[in-house]
Amino acid sequence: MEKTYRGKERLIDLIFEFSGIFIMSLGVHCFLVPANIAPGGLSGLGILVRYLWGMPIGLSTFLMNVPIFILSWRYLGRKYTLQSFGAVLLNSVILDYVVTPWLPMYMGERLLGSVFGGIFVGAGLGLIFLRGFSTGGTDAISFLLQVKFPHIPIGRTLMLVDGLVLAFSVLVFRNIEAGLFGVIALFFQTKVIDSIVYGSEHGQMFLIFSDKNKEITERIFTDIDRGATILKGVGAYTMKEREVLLCAARKSEFGQIKRIVREIDPDAFFIVSEVSQILGEGFKPVSGDSL
Repeated sequence: MEKTYRGKERLIDLIFEFSGIFIMSLGVHCFLVPANIAPGGLSGLGILVRYLWGMPIGLSTFLMNVPIFILSWRYLGRKYTLQSFGAVLLNSVILDYVVTPWLPMYMGERLLGSVFGGIFVGAGLGLIFLRGFSTGGTDAISFLLQVKFPHIPIGRTLMLVDGLVLAFSVLVFRNIEAGLFGVIALFFQTKVIDSIVYGSEHGQMFLIFSDKNKEITERIFTDIDRGATILKGVGAYTMKEREVLLCAARKSEFGQIKRIVREIDPDAFFIVSEVSQILGEGFKPVSGDSL
């Protein structure tokens, strides 16, 4: 029974991952490439490499990920690295051999190209993040930077990397509009990811009722480096004491935590609530907030 359940879950994971990568590839090839827009990330660098030297975007993105895989294996672990490697390899194959040879490019207004490019890329990434996966690239770079500089939030490092790619695109295309349209694409990409993964909220609070809270807590620590708190509770019906696991996390971590709970205890009682702001260690510092 358990093997059947895991097989079904893995099939759903593959469907989401394939669909997300295909939709993301549509955004890159059909809208961003013809408009000369590189809205951040390694895919944006791949667009610049294609413009300069004609190298396929999927291939160049894969090659740029190789040194990241090496560092990721050492600092982020085997599981994360292998999962990211599979996603990057699948993305390269779909983009270079499925989407690029067969689907046309949109050659109209650059503004529409930036909007729909951002929407398609955001929708693809949203489906991938929804199942707790990662596409490597700037995600891995951000995690690696946080290993070296733990006081810098991941969101800020992502903005830094994407900002550098946007600035570089202006130099490569020799057109300041390339950077401006890239900002538009990045804006829509972020909004779509937020709406798919968990709306536009700043974070989530998880209350987990399980007899295996210790195992769940250890997995949350090791897999996503997120803290948790064990609360003491009393069941109103049984009047027996039991532990309640409290965890606050970012939107992009929702799928990973849900997966952890599902794998360890499918019978767990799981409450997810929306929170407007999370302050403190691992998030925005309290001292930097204007209360």
